[in-house]
Amino acid sequence: MSAQAPSDNVRQFTVGADDDGIRLDRWFKRNLPQVGFATVSRWARTGQIRVDGKRAKPEDRLAAGQVLRVPPGGDEPAREAAKPRARPLSPEQIAEAKDMVIRETPSAIVLNKPPGLATQGGSKTTKHVDGLLDAFVEGNAPRPRLVHRLDKDTSGVLLIARTPGSAASFSKRFASRSARKVYWALVVGKPDLAEGVIDAPLAKQPGTGGEKMHIDEENGAAAKTRYRVVDSAGQRAAWVELEPLTGRTHQLRVHMAAIGHPIVGDGKYGGPDAFLTGAVSRKMHLHARRLIISEPKAGEGTAKNGGGKLDVTAELPPHFAASMEVLGFDPAMSDASPLREEVPEKTAEEKKQAARRHFKQARKEERAPRRARGGAKAGKAPGKPNPKPNGKPKPAAKGKPGAKPSGRKPVR
Repeated sequence: MSAQAPSDNVRQFTVGADDDGIRLDRWFKRNLPQVGFATVSRWARTGQIRVDGKRAKPEDRLAAGQVLRVPPGGDEPAREAAKPRARPLSPEQIAEAKDMVIRETPSAIVLNKPPGLATQGGSKTTKHVDGLLDAFVEGNAPRPRLVHRLDKDTSGVLLIARTPGSAASFSKRFASRSARKVYWALVVGKPDLAEGVIDAPLAKQPGTGGEKMHIDEENGAAAKTRYRVVDSAGQRAAWVELEPLTGRTHQLRVHMAAIGHPIVGDGKYGGPDAFLTGAVSRKMHLHARRLIISEPKAGEGTAKNGGGKLDVTAELPPHFAASMEVLGFDPAMSDASPLREEVPEKTAEEKKQAARRHFKQARKEERAPRRARGGAKAGKAPGKPNPKPNGKPKPAAKGKPGAKPSGRKPVR
């Protein structure tokens, strides 16, 4: 956002690349948070807000380069847009955050999250990745933000967006499943099938306060996981690649336990059977090994040369690498290639065409009952009203076409 010299206290702003595609009301919340939503709505309703000289609604989307006219008032004249302050961190905390970095681009910071470190804070969680992101704030740059999460005991690739615009872009890619994630896991036993897809809906397990998930065929949300066995140590344990095709909480852990092969160290879903004897660590062995995702294109909140493919691999944590060695697994046997084909991103025109087809089909389905009712009315004999039903309708008789009903009750 860049401000231009005001005229008669009317302010003008040029929409920046980081705000491309944002709603007008969200623009105010991000750039002029002191102006409330009620004020924005009133200004829009009375035509005082203009975008490139035209009236605009709060839900309208802005484009980079457009000029936004904002009337005077709505806040204190000398007050500037509030910016979140960076939380002071100790030198040790800054060093811890920097040590996790495995890749930096104009739009992203990619971390290798260690096991035992939560992604976000909670009522009893004070140390977490989100709290360390202030280590990456420089000058007036926005605070980096989380795009997705990993369980506390899961290690591996964690993507951090540098700006609100790149966060929105990355979030769309995760939501559309165009981002591809491959996990490595050690599981108890060896699956009968070398590879397959686990299709089991998941829901929060009652009585756990939402802390645990379970398979719920009736009310659960769709959840699919593709797996492949890379190697095995007899029937004792197996090394598998996992690719979530959906993004449910604890999905990989619940699915592997559901087929009788819990992840090693996952006592929450595998119980005592999830632990191996000997020198194998009792920590959970689930690691986000590789992430492949498209970076934001020019105008989506990053540099002009954006839009490339971000392909990052995270090294195993010490306990996982040691267990691999104990079980005789060679990491070179897998490059963590995605198990499914890449889903190409749709162009703007393809999205419009899909929306038109969806709307056309919806209208067609809506009109079908009306046509059916119209056809039924046209087929009635004139002057004969419909007889009123007397009680429950009788079941249709079963038998050959043209046969007379026998008078017997139909067999149930």
